[in-house]
Amino acid sequence: MPHIVVVGSLNMDLVVRTPHMPAPGETVLGDDFQTIPGGKGANQAVAAARQGARVSMVGRVGQDAFGRALLDNLQAEGIDVSHVLVDDVAPSGVALITVDDSGQNSIVVASGANWRLTVEDAEKALAEIGAFDVLVMQLESPLLVVEAAARLAREQGARVVLNPAPAQALPTDLLALVDVLIPNESETSLLTGLPVETVSQAEDAAQALLDQGVGAVVLTLGSRGSLVIEPGRKAAHLSPHTVEVVDTTAAGDAFVAGFATRWAEGANLVEAARWGNAAGALAVTKMGAQPSAPSRVDVERLLGL
Repeated sequence: MPHIVVVGSLNMDLVVRTPHMPAPGETVLGDDFQTIPGGKGANQAVAAARQGARVSMVGRVGQDAFGRALLDNLQAEGIDVSHVLVDDVAPSGVALITVDDSGQNSIVVASGANWRLTVEDAEKALAEIGAFDVLVMQLESPLLVVEAAARLAREQGARVVLNPAPAQALPTDLLALVDVLIPNESETSLLTGLPVETVSQAEDAAQALLDQGVGAVVLTLGSRGSLVIEPGRKAAHLSPHTVEVVDTTAAGDAFVAGFATRWAEGANLVEAARWGNAAGALAVTKMGAQPSAPSRVDVERLLGL
């Protein structure tokens, strides 16, 4: 069983369904409201655990009801939460999510305790965890923490997967520590300044990321599937799965987790991305972030294994 460490965010998602996204100044009556555990870090941790990985979570929650619920939910998934600190100053992070009738979402995050995660927290956690296979991170934690954790993981012999979301410019020192970068189209455009409207353009943009020092790029293209670019090999374009879209929230997180789990098990990048493709596709067929993360059996069934 591979051991994956996730350094990242834990949020409580406040989700409302609406017929359409409100325009500026418009009030729309929603159809349904739910409180669902989320946060990109926790989402990826849950999704990896459901794919069969041993998972340790590193992060911060507030000393509040949301924080307790977030920890209880991770523990129920079999995830080690001994390195998730309870902050006595900031509240737990929350995400305000609107989902329209087509399954598309709009998200605003209030980071809360997530933004108080420190370099010292990460250093202590990784030292205590010891040997592990893959470090998975996102950008809902301070950038200094992300870079420090990546450096420590490499020193401990682990590989680093970075999902650069929410999109922001990244220093080349951090990119050089990343074994596999998993951006979506908008994140790729921000990081490179290049368009990704066609698969050919996406290949050029992914190559530009390799030129910045990243070990390999797995670019998620939404309804167009995904693209794998690694040095010395021809780009591999993986076609999407046709599914009924209910809610796109956390589909990218399921992809990252599925990829990381199979890669940690020894699969090559293309095979791992194929697994991620299936996990991400299944995630959009259910409502909510962590509730939508598929099981390993579900992924195997979709892949015909």
